[in-house]
Amino acid sequence: MMAGTAAFGLTACSGQLPTYRGPEVTRIQVLKNRREMQFLHHQSLLKSYRIDLGFAPEGHKSQEGDGRTPEGGYRIDRRNPNSRFHLSLGISYPNANDIAYARAKGVDPGGDIFIHGTPQKWIGTPDWTWGCIAVTNDEMDEIYPMINNGTLIYIYA
Repeated sequence: MMAGTAAFGLTACSGQLPTYRGPEVTRIQVLKNRREMQFLHHQSLLKSYRIDLGFAPEGHKSQEGDGRTPEGGYRIDRRNPNSRFHLSLGISYPNANDIAYARAKGVDPGGDIFIHGTPQKWIGTPDWTWGCIAVTNDEMDEIYPMINNGTLIYIYA
């Protein structure tokens, strides 16, 4: 769903991911309660997407296997063009605070949190991930070239 007043373009050759030729995405906002991910160029909304979250979407991720999507400020820190979930962009969870909190509880904070596509068997299933943020594969094809490593991502309850 297109939002805001900014315009951008995607171009592609057959069989390749599109090339993004629009304004830089300077910030990603994830609004868990609205199941929405927004891409911003400074204060301008470029695009928003409907998302699925972890299978236990309420609350901040605090340990491996809890099914929660983390909350707080992170960065996109890696890319995986060969993901089991189509394409994926890594989120820098856990940060130092997440690790300290988990250690204080005597648990593993977990990791491997990504924005990724959707395997066929999960299409139409709400909040099915282990804590990741999922979009459709077509949307992931669009998103992957838009986002640079180092982009800030804020995940809100």
